[in-house]
Amino acid sequence: MADDLVALRRRLHREPELGLDLPRTQEKVLAALDGLPLEITLGQASSSVTAVLRGGADDGEAGGAGRRPAVLLRGDMDALPVRENTGLADASTVDGVMHACGHDLHTAMLVGAAHLLCARRTELAGDVVLMFQPGEEGWEGAQHMIDEGVLDASGQRVAAAYALHVFSAALPLGQFGGRAGAITAASAMLRVAVRGAGGHGSMPHRASDPVTAAAEMVLGLQTMVTRQFDVFDPVVITVGVLHAGTRRTIIPEEAVFEATVRTFSARTAERVERATGRLLRGIADGHGVEVDVAFVPERPATMNHAGTTALAARAIAETFGDQRYTALDHPLACSEDFSRVLARVPGSLVALGATAPGADPGNAPFNHSPRARFDEAVLPDGAALYADLADRTLTEGTVGSGQPPR
Repeated sequence: MADDLVALRRRLHREPELGLDLPRTQEKVLAALDGLPLEITLGQASSSVTAVLRGGADDGEAGGAGRRPAVLLRGDMDALPVRENTGLADASTVDGVMHACGHDLHTAMLVGAAHLLCARRTELAGDVVLMFQPGEEGWEGAQHMIDEGVLDASGQRVAAAYALHVFSAALPLGQFGGRAGAITAASAMLRVAVRGAGGHGSMPHRASDPVTAAAEMVLGLQTMVTRQFDVFDPVVITVGVLHAGTRRTIIPEEAVFEATVRTFSARTAERVERATGRLLRGIADGHGVEVDVAFVPERPATMNHAGTTALAARAIAETFGDQRYTALDHPLACSEDFSRVLARVPGSLVALGATAPGADPGNAPFNHSPRARFDEAVLPDGAALYADLADRTLTEGTVGSGQPPR
């Protein structure tokens, strides 16, 4: 199926879509699944696709739908508001929108897994729920699908859930990676508005300058992280937006900045929120300006279950060889809304290196970059692993304690 998966991935890549409304993407997925023995449900609040494969014998012989174990496989489908700059022949044709995080590969791999599993339908010891998810990039797509019943789509709660995520750097091409416990960070949004009194740039003593206060706040946040938090339970704060002023001779009334905050434990996340507010208000008082601080938790950390992670490591080693799996020493500081799924059922997110040919994983453009490139050679292996994880989980019938780690 390699050629078919590559062709599907390229069709998806050329027409990327943002957020929860992905009509062209949904159409391509449905066309790729056409003819398979799947029970398909479309989302009401989004362009999601839920497809249930009934494994084993017919319902009457297998004890009836809803009585067999079920496993979920997730593939996200949305793109990013990024203008592609890869120079590839199959680059995005939608200005300012790009599959810069590899979701087009995830979708194609999950379609491939659907075909593999359907071909072995009578051998499966249970049901498989295929979760084609929109809105992963900050739109809470997983939560929308959970609210609409994806975890119970087969008639009962799935016993386990898996997702793959490709990376354009960090991991060598074809290398799988995983770890039990936190594999990606929790995320929060920090928005800060500093209000002063405007004036002439030549006489700052007659104004209350919000720019200098905001600048001290940005630097103060970095110092706070290194001096108030354990390096072995890390915090990452990155300011990605900063706006102030209209001309260099004018002290503005307001300066605004926004940051992303990443943490790996619930306790540290709570401490960061308190410490951030205390620091920013203290700096504002010292400068004689006012400050509004909004700290908005977004996603929890993605917590891989020990049992499913061990199963995935064994599946990779037995299918592709011991050298293809890396036990990650540390979690990744990016965040994932698959965490919403793993907060409810045991499961694992598995990383897969898709570094482009000739590129160095150590310095190649990373996911979300306009220059991020992904090697399509990983598509067959990703499809095979998806299918294998479902088959093994249903066959073995256990994932350890049955509870996500905390």
